[in-house]
Amino acid sequence: MRPLKVFEEFIGNGTVIKISPNVPRARSLVGEAGRRKRFLDEMLKKIGMNDDNANIFIENSYDILIGLIRAKLLIGGFDSSGRGAHEAEVSYMRKLGFPESDVRFMNDLRYYRNGILYYGKQFDVDYGKKVIGFLRRTFTKLKP
Repeated sequence: MRPLKVFEEFIGNGTVIKISPNVPRARSLVGEAGRRKRFLDEMLKKIGMNDDNANIFIENSYDILIGLIRAKLLIGGFDSSGRGAHEAEVSYMRKLGFPESDVRFMNDLRYYRNGILYYGKQFDVDYGKKVIGFLRRTFTKLKP
């Protein structure tokens, strides 16, 4: 996996554009992230995670986190689209003051989630638990 570019590079190549802050759209994304997290927590409690369903928890955790990052991006007056948009959003975590280790974890999660979605990659419960731990640790920090 190649190193994650700095956020300004995504502005320079047009993946990210400057816009007026879009608080209503951000609020909607935060609401959806909250609903998804409550559902994920309920699934963990009632069904639990195992090697057969770990990918579902990993994908949903990623979707929750990227939605919150996107909300922060919109509040900050930016929008991303096209190829590299998710990378740009992950890179924005640096602007939000997250340590590089968290940015790297989220970028790895982005890469692995693409492996699940496009290549049928299967992850085990151990990685799933790491992702859930990361979600729980960062959810409140990302929530506007």
